[in-house]
Amino acid sequence: MPNVYDILLERGYIKQITHEEEVRELLGKEKVTFYIGFDPTADSLHVGHFLQMMVMHYMQEAGHRPIALLGGGTAMVGDPTGKTDMRKMLSKEQIQHNAQCFKKQFSRLVDFTDGKAIIANNADWLLNLNYVEFLRNIGVHFSVNKMLGAECFKQRLDRGLSFLEFNYMLMQGYDFLELNRRYGCVLQLGGDDQWSNIIAGVNLIRVKEKKPAFGMTFTLLTKSDGKKMGKTEGGAIWLDPEKTSPYEFYQYWRNVEDADVEKCLALLTFVPMDEVRRLGSLPGEKINEAKRILAYEVTKIVHGQEEAEKARDAAEALFSGGHNMENVPTVEMDESLLGCSIVDLLVDLQILPSKSEARRLMQQNGLTVNDEKITDPKLLITKDSFKEGKIIIRRGKKKYNRIILK
Repeated sequence: MPNVYDILLERGYIKQITHEEEVRELLGKEKVTFYIGFDPTADSLHVGHFLQMMVMHYMQEAGHRPIALLGGGTAMVGDPTGKTDMRKMLSKEQIQHNAQCFKKQFSRLVDFTDGKAIIANNADWLLNLNYVEFLRNIGVHFSVNKMLGAECFKQRLDRGLSFLEFNYMLMQGYDFLELNRRYGCVLQLGGDDQWSNIIAGVNLIRVKEKKPAFGMTFTLLTKSDGKKMGKTEGGAIWLDPEKTSPYEFYQYWRNVEDADVEKCLALLTFVPMDEVRRLGSLPGEKINEAKRILAYEVTKIVHGQEEAEKARDAAEALFSGGHNMENVPTVEMDESLLGCSIVDLLVDLQILPSKSEARRLMQQNGLTVNDEKITDPKLLITKDSFKEGKIIIRRGKKKYNRIILK
């Protein structure tokens, strides 16, 4: 059986690692307990988390034991990494609800039966800490000078970094120490923006426990232009089908840039690498074959084969000029909204996030209602707007919504 380290390296996951040769040897010879942290700041995971879930799957398939660490404690503080402003503070009840939502989504890719994987929550040890003891036992091992030089803090220093957030690195380092003591966890994984936090935990275990600990980061899910992948005009691409429908999810991957297809196939599907390279090198219009495979495979993993097939069939029918709307995202409209403007309707039904976004779409000739281009934001929606009981909204070339009356 190949070393999982080599699989992760070939597929492009690995970005940085603390002790490369030791980790590769360890993963090839022993069954390792590792962890990845997820702060439950929303009620669903998104596509950035999905990449991390794929890594957990590969590691577990190779015989290693994952810990999915829910940040019930750290979410009370908020990670400043990659943020220009402080996170919105959440209540304990919101955090607990979000954590429950995460557990269901993890199970798509990780087997938690019979102790094969663990779900832990750092609220169990962080929320009842004695702060003075924590500073004496843990804070003494952290250099403020080194912390201020960390990438996760640098970009916030000019805008203002609260002392609340400054504690986050200590808390994450302590998480690794606690998991090491409780479960024998020796490896922390995470996105490359977590490098400084991961090193903090590795060093803390080596100082406090006098034994090896390791860290590895993987590449962030970014487009070829360097911007984060997984955002649309409606917000993040969520794994929860109630927040991002399987059809919308499929369409997002169907429409990725040509330059991003091979990377997405490698990171987000189980397609063998020989086939990934073949699909990624298809010339011209033929790259659309690769995009269809990408969209189907990612949707199948996240939403199941049946939903992936429905999304594919609906997309292909619309693309070929068909009229099968059964699997297109559908919203019910209350009759009380009759007489409102098209702009108000799109925002009220959450098809678009704002009125300015709706007007911009019209100015760019990107909005079609029942096959007619709409440029007048004051257009009123009446019963006569419904054709065969529905209104078909098209945004751009390939994004469809169906509106029906309740």
